[in-house]
Amino acid sequence: MQALREECCVPDFAQDAEVTHEAKRERRVALLARRRALPEAVRRDAAARVQAELVALVRRLRPGRMAAYAPVGTEPGGPDLPTVLADALPAGAQLILPVLRDDLDLDWAAWAGPAAMVAAGRGIREPASPRLGVAAIAAAELVVLPALAVDRRGVRLGRGGGSYDRALARLAATARTVVPLYDGELLDALPAEPHDRPVRAVVTPTGGLHPLAAPSGVVPHTSAGRIRGR
Repeated sequence: MQALREECCVPDFAQDAEVTHEAKRERRVALLARRRALPEAVRRDAAARVQAELVALVRRLRPGRMAAYAPVGTEPGGPDLPTVLADALPAGAQLILPVLRDDLDLDWAAWAGPAAMVAAGRGIREPASPRLGVAAIAAAELVVLPALAVDRRGVRLGRGGGSYDRALARLAATARTVVPLYDGELLDALPAEPHDRPVRAVVTPTGGLHPLAAPSGVVPHTSAGRIRGR
């Protein structure tokens, strides 16, 4: 009887995780549909505004190594975002972009211009430069990374592969992380799991750079250890 009483009081963590996973999936579907519905003129204007804010940030911080990505499809920032960011870096600084591995972890390669980009799986484009290893991001002082939405705690909703949570876990505690978003994608709250790594700022077309503060209980990114999931 005691065993039955104890069993009935044990939280069903597996069920909770499944509920959160489903909530994330539903949010992804809705956010992707919203992005696809944006007129092309709105996307172009949003890209120009986001790029201007990021350029100002890069010129202010003057990072020696910066990590970013090449937006595809409806992702905010525009396909020429890496070119714009590279041009804003100080002389001698390095821009690195992600290279998706078979295990969905992220390797990194140096930006060598748009002509050096090649098509890869999942519709993304990657540099053809030599691979630098998964730990290359640990030296990045500024990281621009994608998301479908971010909440005011810094919790980001990615596409579900876990790639960027692993990358964020390798960052130094002093690294700046910022996510380009469309207006309306900075939300009050998103479903979160223990492995989710918060970001420190977002950039939106009309709101500009918006710093975020992770509350207690949300694990900040740190270079110690690795985690699973996204």
